[in-house]
Amino acid sequence: MPAPDRSAPTGLTRQMGLLALSATGICSMLGAAINIIPFTLQRSIPEVGPHVLQIYFFAAIPALLAAFAYAILASAMPRAGGSYIYASRALTPYLGFVASFSQWFGLSIAIGVVSYVTVAFLRDIAVAMTWSGLAEALSSGPLRVVLPLLFLWTFVGVNILGLRLYERTLIPLMFLMFALGAVVIVAGFLFDHGDFAAALAARGDTLPDVPVRPLTIGTFLAAGATLFASFIGFDSIAQAGGEARDPSRNLPRAIFIAIATVGGFYMLFTAAVYHAVPWQFVQAASRDADITAPGLLGYLLSPGWTVLIVAGAAIALINDLPAMLLAVSRLMFAWAEDGIFPRSVARVNRRYHTPHVAIMLSGLVASGGILGCHLAGDFFLGVDILVTSMLVNFLLMCLSVLFLPRRNPALAARIAVVSSATVRKAIAIGGAVLLAAFLVTHIVKDLGNDAGAWYFYSTPVWLLVMAAATVIYAREKAALRRSGIDLAHRFSTLPPE
Repeated sequence: MPAPDRSAPTGLTRQMGLLALSATGICSMLGAAINIIPFTLQRSIPEVGPHVLQIYFFAAIPALLAAFAYAILASAMPRAGGSYIYASRALTPYLGFVASFSQWFGLSIAIGVVSYVTVAFLRDIAVAMTWSGLAEALSSGPLRVVLPLLFLWTFVGVNILGLRLYERTLIPLMFLMFALGAVVIVAGFLFDHGDFAAALAARGDTLPDVPVRPLTIGTFLAAGATLFASFIGFDSIAQAGGEARDPSRNLPRAIFIAIATVGGFYMLFTAAVYHAVPWQFVQAASRDADITAPGLLGYLLSPGWTVLIVAGAAIALINDLPAMLLAVSRLMFAWAEDGIFPRSVARVNRRYHTPHVAIMLSGLVASGGILGCHLAGDFFLGVDILVTSMLVNFLLMCLSVLFLPRRNPALAARIAVVSSATVRKAIAIGGAVLLAAFLVTHIVKDLGNDAGAWYFYSTPVWLLVMAAATVIYAREKAALRRSGIDLAHRFSTLPPE
């Protein structure tokens, strides 16, 4: 098979401004991360107890360093499939592909997880409205699978139909998401633990007696690695590098806007919920069912307010989908453009200027994530796979900042963020050390779980994905070599725009 023609334009168009790029990162980060993970974490790592906020602050440090790494690299290499391009040009094409392949797989599964979890919020609305039949159907009936698939493929269609529709869908939903999230923050700080105890007493219940467990360095790092997943998403901005206007300037700015906005929102949101709901209750409730922030505050609020904040959480989750689909599809597009993935995946719709084949393939993998969540009866496996993939990917981004000047000085000369090479080196080393610590702790925690069959552990599943990526890479690279392509030149220069 002949390699793609690298002299021709890609077919993508630079339409995305700063607001659209920032919204892509923000909407990829908010959703399940804020409404579920800080609370279901009490089930998977009960030692966190009252320490969630402190761990959140710690988890934000490597996230910020990784954001700096992405911004530095994006300013020099503004192309579609950012993280693949960065690692392949700064490290090796093999590392760039296998790491971004695991990132693509993890994010695609996460899209399925988000679609699946959205139904839990609709169930909470039905419970608040005392629609018991609908609540039961949303808990275990066919709707539990059909609705997530409907949400997913609606946004597959939105992504295929062009960036204008994408922006008109994403940006209004983002502002609505923040407005309804603000209701949670205000409500959380209006009530305290005494109010919650009184609300339980009115139902004939009492606060559970849950002792504080000792928090070791290992459990602290394990919890930090999980909460770090809350900050995953700003990399979606980098993946849209081939469609950004004034990319060397707007991509880094959008990354910083996204992580600063979301980081501040996370802290306020989580602090508000734990201000109103005792962590002991959160931990006890998480053992019996999947819990959400609106579901917890529902003990204190009227049904009308509960429905409103649950609707806000559902919008936050749904809003994850178009942004994440954009990110994963551009990774596939970049592979195909470089010739290390089937050429057909690089096709761009002539009318809408979107990589429709890559978008649909990502939708199919995400559909598998929905079915996997349903069969496993839990979504945390999907979260763990995503955390492993993204920790590896972010680690490689930090290493890319470190090695780019040595391996590719021509591209390094284009860096427009953090002018001091010494400061860039400090950022890269600091981020790499913290991310490596998170990765090792996360793997040890995963392998130490009593999950049953091997496929319920995220680490072997991730390794299997990496093995599949290695086979694909070897096959496609061999085809490139047979076609006479100068591989050294190809993987040291940027693809066309």
